[in-house]
Amino acid sequence: MIADLQCVVLDCPDPAELAEFYQLLVGGTVNEQDQRWALGDDWATLHTPSGLVLAFQRASDFLPPQWPDPARPQQFHLDFGVADLDRAQEQVLARGATVLDEGSAGRTWRIYADPAGHPFCLVRH
Repeated sequence: MIADLQCVVLDCPDPAELAEFYQLLVGGTVNEQDQRWALGDDWATLHTPSGLVLAFQRASDFLPPQWPDPARPQQFHLDFGVADLDRAQEQVLARGATVLDEGSAGRTWRIYADPAGHPFCLVRH
């Protein structure tokens, strides 16, 4: 092993806003004191209950992915397990997510974009 994964960092136009979106999705603490990162207007963190840390970095020239357009691909995405897809969809849409895949009827997952445009999936477990 060469390294330990410290966090997943997402570029975005508003780090605090995106950290709060993901906090509402998975819980945890936004901007918990941590010697590994300096917090500020250009950087926010979310320490999740599972131990994973998500970080959000301001990118002034940020262009969101345009799923499924290969000219601006998704680059990566996050999967979140949920018990009730309909209820989870209702909640993420109320918090600013958008549906990316209208043809999801009958599947065990659905595809969305967070408020900054990053794709993520809700997957029934």
